[in-house]
Amino acid sequence: MSWDRFQKYYLDIPELNFSLDISRMNFSDSLFSEMLPRMENAFTEMTKLESGAIANPDENRMVGHYWLRKPSLAPNKEIETEINQTFENIKKFAAQIHSGEISVNGNLFKNLLIVGIGGSALGPQFVGQALTDPQNDKMEVYFFDNTDPDGIDLTLAKLDGKLNETLVLVISKSGGTPETRNGMIEAENAFKNAGLNFSKHTVAITGNGSKLDKYAEDNGWLKRFPMWDWVGGRTSEIGPVGLIPAALMGINIDEILQGAAEMDQITRRDNWQNPAALLALMWYYATDGRGSKDMVILPYKDRLMLFSKYLQQLVMESLGKEFDLNGNVVNQGIAVYGNKGSTDQHAYVQQLREGVCNFFVTFIEVQKDREGSSVEVEPGVNCGDYLKGLLLGTRSALYEKGRESITICIDNVNGFSVGLLIALYERAVGLYASLININAYHQPGVEAGKKAAASVIQFKKDIMEFFNNHLGDSFTLDQIAKLLKVENEKETLFKLIQHLAVNNNIIVKRDEGQSIFETKYCFEHCKKL
Repeated sequence: MSWDRFQKYYLDIPELNFSLDISRMNFSDSLFSEMLPRMENAFTEMTKLESGAIANPDENRMVGHYWLRKPSLAPNKEIETEINQTFENIKKFAAQIHSGEISVNGNLFKNLLIVGIGGSALGPQFVGQALTDPQNDKMEVYFFDNTDPDGIDLTLAKLDGKLNETLVLVISKSGGTPETRNGMIEAENAFKNAGLNFSKHTVAITGNGSKLDKYAEDNGWLKRFPMWDWVGGRTSEIGPVGLIPAALMGINIDEILQGAAEMDQITRRDNWQNPAALLALMWYYATDGRGSKDMVILPYKDRLMLFSKYLQQLVMESLGKEFDLNGNVVNQGIAVYGNKGSTDQHAYVQQLREGVCNFFVTFIEVQKDREGSSVEVEPGVNCGDYLKGLLLGTRSALYEKGRESITICIDNVNGFSVGLLIALYERAVGLYASLININAYHQPGVEAGKKAAASVIQFKKDIMEFFNNHLGDSFTLDQIAKLLKVENEKETLFKLIQHLAVNNNIIVKRDEGQSIFETKYCFEHCKKL
């Protein structure tokens, strides 16, 4: 790659201590002029979105996560005031928790259990790891971010004997998300078994009037904070969902807000000096505007290890769509994976360099190694030098084989830089969605999965009711399917009965046949529904 090309396509934004290098993407110079009409339309659509236009037509909702870092942009004073008041309430609540003004029986809250899933967990997890300061963190953070009983037990084991000093955040916009509801019930049961009043330990972050909001009010929970319908889960980190956990940890949330606000300002530029526009353009070029290549995220910093996981939801849930805005089947999306350099380059850089070329890489480079000086691991060289060498060397080794990459560089990992990274990718996703004419702000596939899961749960209840009515009788799978009239769903029936047979919520007698499919199942006792 030539020095001239590097200079031409290196965007430096010194006021943000940020740079973007797209020179190792092998596009032609004509790409910018060819794509300018589409990008101008994307800028126009983004301006409308920020002004309060209905940007999510499926749900008739505005999309206003940009207002969170500049409330004066909100389309009316009511929303502006509510944002400002909520952020002040967050800071006040965190201070009251830290001082012990809010406590239970004089026990200072030292632990924080977050019950949520998707954006309600990924954002707080990413930011918490990126900005943790073991010397000054105010609270130890734990998560129920799945409905896996064993995973819940592992977390509860870490909190054994500590629940009296544990604050719980339950995060769900609707209050009906099954994984979050289940985690809340598990947490409530654990507190009850410990002889503690769950309500005095628990805060809801939810939509006004939601099931969770009403439950929290009826049970006298400590506090309720809003989740607005104009903020989607994957863009909720710089809102109550992310800022409350951060503030409780002791992180300066004003720095996160400032970083996001300043990146927002830069990415409102309606020209090619806009880093979000350049990212969106590179995604379009790399994937032929069709998702033909994967996006590999490689941050060379342990603190940013969860960034790729965070971006998986932001990018894939936003862009993975069957239909475009005109109703045409397009099956769009960009697959995202990655972890951290240099650890994970040992896992898959061999394939990236010499295997199938179905990806492009984004390197995240951080200039500052650590606070303070570093020991030399050989004369004149320290660990940070090696990390830099591995990043630059890997990038060059990939480019030699025609593997394209983008490099984002920040000076340090702090609240400001984390805020600007989040804002950068939020804007890039929105602009790219306009380039390919899809709705980035709904998730019908997720809702379809929830509905399918609900039908499976009902199926399980039907099986239990069947055995309640036939206690002591033995049946093969085929017999059960015929009697339940589900002969077209034998595989699901098989999976559910196997699950019931292994777990202890009911007593099961199995008479083994010649194969597992000839097994006879006899339920001697079944839990009453």
